[in-house]
Amino acid sequence: MEINLDAIVTLKKNHPCGSYEWKVMRTGMDIRLSCLGCGRQVMLPRKQVEKNIKKIR
Repeated sequence: MEINLDAIVTLKKNHPCGSYEWKVMRTGMDIRLSCLGCGRQVMLPRKQVEKNIKKIR
């Protein structure tokens, strides 16, 4: 699956703030995501992110 920088991804599970949308800040073996609801950043393994993506914009 191709995930580009600055792409907006919608995940299956929501963040505790209630937002489902995240902005891709870094790609590689790990992917850094920034929540569009509260601004929190998380770094997750690529495999986990690809499994949980519902839609890429």
